[in-house]
Amino acid sequence: MADSNKRSSTVRARAAGNRRPARPSSAAAKPRAAAQARLPQGDVTLTDRAYAELEELIVTLQLPPGTALSELVLAKRLDIGRTPIREALQRLSRDGLVNILARRGVLVSEIDLRAQLRLLEVRRELERLMARGAAERATSEQRAQFSEIAAGMRRAAEKSDDLLFMRLDHQFNTLISAASRNEFATRAMGLMHGLSRRFWYQHYKEAADLPLAARLHADVAEAVAERRVDAAGAASDSLIDYIESFARSTL
Repeated sequence: MADSNKRSSTVRARAAGNRRPARPSSAAAKPRAAAQARLPQGDVTLTDRAYAELEELIVTLQLPPGTALSELVLAKRLDIGRTPIREALQRLSRDGLVNILARRGVLVSEIDLRAQLRLLEVRRELERLMARGAAERATSEQRAQFSEIAAGMRRAAEKSDDLLFMRLDHQFNTLISAASRNEFATRAMGLMHGLSRRFWYQHYKEAADLPLAARLHADVAEAVAERRVDAAGAASDSLIDYIESFARSTL
């Protein structure tokens, strides 16, 4: 009987930890709107939601580098149970956005320029591969979407519109990942998106040439839309050349 009661209590505890809250708190509202757009399509687990919202808090520096994270505090802040929070932190650790340290808990990782430059070495190869793959394999519907993104990027360049640029950049990354039809490249890139976005977010206002960045994205999108495989690869390299020079300019 004691074992049965213990099992029942465990089931109730797990259910409580994973129960979707009826009313989100105001503290959770800020990251939630931006994170919703990054959630996968279809069924979304509480761990997915916790991961997206915590990533947004870290990338946008609302949780700055070096911040000590508490599962209990985060669970209250996001109105999500501690089990999904713990699982999300483990995923963020694999992404390099947090460090889980014995006897010290969980800390938001520091922003490291040298690590960012090493990351760009890998991004260069992967993004060229994905751009060429997308130019070769994209459907007609996807090509039309790339054309729309290219036009939007050129508008963002003309107006120096950072919000439009960041929205289109997310659409571009999602679309090129799908159009390239290479799940292994997609998984590898997924591990780098958070670190790359956080570095950009920290420095873009003082160091970035946003019109140039938008035009370079437009060049890749147009080459993919027009099925110009070699041009897509070359445009991708030009984009990474700029991102690397941007990173070095933050020294």
